Amino acid sequence: MALELRQQLKLSQQLVMTPQLQQAIKLLQMSRLDLVEAVHQELLENPFLEEAADQPTPDEKRQADGTDDRPQAGDEDRVYDGESSRNADWEDYLGDFASSPRDYQQRQSQEEEEMPAETRYAEKPTLAGHLLWQLHLSSLEPEEVTAGECIIGNLSSSGYLQATCEEVAQMAGTSPATVERVLARIQLFDPVGVAARTPEECLLVQIRDKGLEGDPVLVEMVARHLADFESGRFRRLMKKFKLDEDDLKEYMAVIKSLDPMPGASFGGSDPVYVSPDVYVRKLGGDFVILLNDEDLPRLTISETCEAGMHGTKQEREYCLEKKKAASWLIRSLEQRSRTLYKVTESIVKHQRRFFEEGVRGLKPLILKEVAEDIGMHESTVSRITTNKYAATPHGLFELKFFFNSAVEMTDGGQVGSESVKAFLRKIVADEDPREPLSDEEIGARLKDRLGVAIARRTVAKYRGALDIPPSSKRRKVL
Repeated sequence: MALELRQQLKLSQQLVMTPQLQQAIKLLQMSRLDLVEAVHQELLENPFLEEAADQPTPDEKRQADGTDDRPQAGDEDRVYDGESSRNADWEDYLGDFASSPRDYQQRQSQEEEEMPAETRYAEKPTLAGHLLWQLHLSSLEPEEVTAGECIIGNLSSSGYLQATCEEVAQMAGTSPATVERVLARIQLFDPVGVAARTPEECLLVQIRDKGLEGDPVLVEMVARHLADFESGRFRRLMKKFKLDEDDLKEYMAVIKSLDPMPGASFGGSDPVYVSPDVYVRKLGGDFVILLNDEDLPRLTISETCEAGMHGTKQEREYCLEKKKAASWLIRSLEQRSRTLYKVTESIVKHQRRFFEEGVRGLKPLILKEVAEDIGMHESTVSRITTNKYAATPHGLFELKFFFNSAVEMTDGGQVGSESVKAFLRKIVADEDPREPLSDEEIGARLKDRLGVAIARRTVAKYRGALDIPPSSKRRKVL
C-alpha cells in the first residue's frame, strides 16, 4: 500500500475556557484577604481601573456650599505663630533642665524619618539564634565552638538533635568525645533539655537541673516507664514501685512540670487570623446576611484614559483590551458577591436549627441540595464555599462546615455527622477520668441520647477526627 498525503475536514465540539472565564473561576475560590490583594494588584496594572469616589465629607460639603466657618489659612498661621512663641518661651525657660535638648529632638526625628519602617520592629528570636548567642558567650575553645555550631545547626524545630555524635564530629572536624562534652554543655542552655536525642534524655537533663536526680524512683519512671504514663497504665506503676495513689500523683505532677519539647516555643509560627467573608446575625425572628466588604475597594472604569482610544492603532488595541478586562473584573466581582450571598442564604435556610440552637442542630446537607436551591452547578457552590468563613451567633465557621454526611437514626430519620461529633465530645467531657468510656460504651450512649446506631469503628473514626485519644490514654489519676 502506497503512502500518500491527504487532507480531511473534521467537525467537532470542545469547551475552551477563555482567560476571562478562568479569572472569574479563580475569583470564586479566593479567600477575602487574597481577593483584596488581587484587586489592589489589578488597580496597579490596569489604567482603566480606579476606585470609586466616596461620598463627600461634611467638611467638603461646607466648603462646596460656601458655609465653612472653620479658621482660614491666615487665622491658622496666627494661631500657629502664637503657639510656637509660647513653646519657644517654655523651652528657653527650661534650658538645660528640659527632658531632651532641642537639637537632639530634631536629630532624632530626622533619623526616624530616614530609618526604614522594617528596622523599627524587633525580629522574633529563633531557637538557633538564641542558642548561638549563649554559645558565643561561653568560655569554650574555638574547636568546641565549631562543634557547638554544628550541633545547633542539626536541631529540629522541637529542639531535638537529629544527628549522631559521630556525624557531628565529622562535620566539625573533631572527635566524638569533644562533641559529647559540648553537647552536655548545650543541654544546660536555655531552654534546659535542648539538643537531647530522646524524650527520656530531655526530661532527665531537666531533672538534674532541678536537683532531683537523687530520687531513684523518679529517674527510673522517666528513663524506662514514660510509655506507661502515656498509655495510662497507672496500676502497673503503683505495683512496681510500691506506691499509693497520692504518691503517684506527686510524681506525675513533677513529670508534668517538665517540658518534653523545649524548642517548641521558638519554632511556633505566627497566628493566622481569619476574617469572615459574611456575617449572619439574628434580627427579631429572622436572620440577616451581611457581606464583609471592608478593605475591598469599589471599582469603576476610569474616564481619564478614554483619550488613548483616539491614538494609534496599537494604542487603541491596548486600551480596548484593558478596558474590556476592567469591565469583566467588575462584573466578576459583582457575580461573586451575588453567588456568595445566595449560597449563604440557602445554607441559613437549610441549617436554620444550627443558627438557633448551635452545632447539635446541624442537619445533613450536600452540595447538590444547595446547588438545586439556587439554580447553580455543584462545582460553583464548591468553589464559593472554599476558604470562606461565616460569623454566626455561635462562632466563626467555614462554609464547608455546614455540609456534612447523614447518620441514620433508629426511628428512620437522619442526623448530621457533625451533630454526632458534638454529642461524642460532650460524652467524653462528662466521663469519669478514672474510668473512661470505651468506644462501645460511647456508641451505646449515643444510641440512648441521640437515637443513632453507629458501629464501634465509626465511633473510633469520629473520635480520631476530634483528636480525642483512646480510653487507655484518657485515664487519669485524680
